[in-house]
Amino acid sequence: MTQAPEAWHAALNRLQLSGTPHVLATQVTSAGSTPREPGARMVITADTIFDTLGGGTFEWQTISAARDFLQQGSAGFHLEAFSLGGRSGQCCGGFVNVLLEVFPGVSSHIALFGAGHVGCEIVKLSAPLPWHLDWYDSRTDIFDEQDDQQPRLSCHTLTSPQESVLALPPHCHVLVLTHNHDEDYALIAALLRRADIASIGLIGSDSKWTSFQSRLKRDGYKPEEIQRVRCPVGAVHGTKLSNKTPYAIAMTVVTELLWLTDKPTAHQTRGLEPDALRSLFHDTATNPS
Repeated sequence: MTQAPEAWHAALNRLQLSGTPHVLATQVTSAGSTPREPGARMVITADTIFDTLGGGTFEWQTISAARDFLQQGSAGFHLEAFSLGGRSGQCCGGFVNVLLEVFPGVSSHIALFGAGHVGCEIVKLSAPLPWHLDWYDSRTDIFDEQDDQQPRLSCHTLTSPQESVLALPPHCHVLVLTHNHDEDYALIAALLRRADIASIGLIGSDSKWTSFQSRLKRDGYKPEEIQRVRCPVGAVHGTKLSNKTPYAIAMTVVTELLWLTDKPTAHQTRGLEPDALRSLFHDTATNPS
C-alpha cells in the first residue's frame, strides 16, 4: 500500500479531472476516544492512499472496504460503522461512522477517428462529460500540444486502422469521421469484426453509406453486421439536420452518445438507505462527540 504525500483535496481534484476510480472517505461522527475528529478525510485508489483518518486497524479496514466497492463498481454513498474496541480491536475503544463516496471513474470510453472540424467540436462538447476519449488521426501534425493536456483525452496518430481498432477497450463507443473515405471504410470493416464494440457511428451522406454497404456485402459482411453502423451519425429518429455546421452536427452526435451511454440506476432510492441515515442521526444525538 502506497502512502502519497499529496493532500486529500489536491488528490481528489486531480483524480476527478483524470477520471481515475477513487473513494473519498469522511469521518462523519465520533463517540468516545477516537484517533481523529469528524471532518477528517482521506482519498483511496486501487494502489495509493492520500491523507489519513488516524492509522491503525480502523484505517486499514476503511481502505479495504473502499477498495472492495471500487472493485465491485458500487458507485455512490456507503456508510461504514466502526467500534474501535470491537470491530477494529484498537485500545482507544471509541466509535466512528465513515462515509465512503465511491467514484468509479469514467462512465464510458469513446474512440473518435478524425480530427477535422466536426471532430474538434465533439471533443470540446464532450470535455465536461464523464467519458474518456481516445482521439485518432493519420495526419501527424493535426493535434495541438494543448490537446494532449486535456483531462480524459488521449491523442494518437493513426498508422493502421486494423491495429488501432484491435487496441480499443471492450464496450467502447466509436465514431468514424476521418478526412479520407478509404480510411473510413477500413475502420468500419475492422470495427465490424469486433462483436464487443458497443456502438459504431459513421459520418457521411446517404450516397456514401450506400456505397459502403455495397462494398461491405462484397467483402462478405452479413446484413445484421452491417446494420450495427449508424450512418449518418447523429440523425435523431432518422431525421437529418438542415443546419450542417460542424457545431450543430457535433451537438447531435454528442446528444446521441448521451443516450447510448446512459446507464439508469437499478433502484429508485438514491444515496444512503433511509435506515442508515436514521441510525446515523440517532447515534449522533445520543452520543455527541
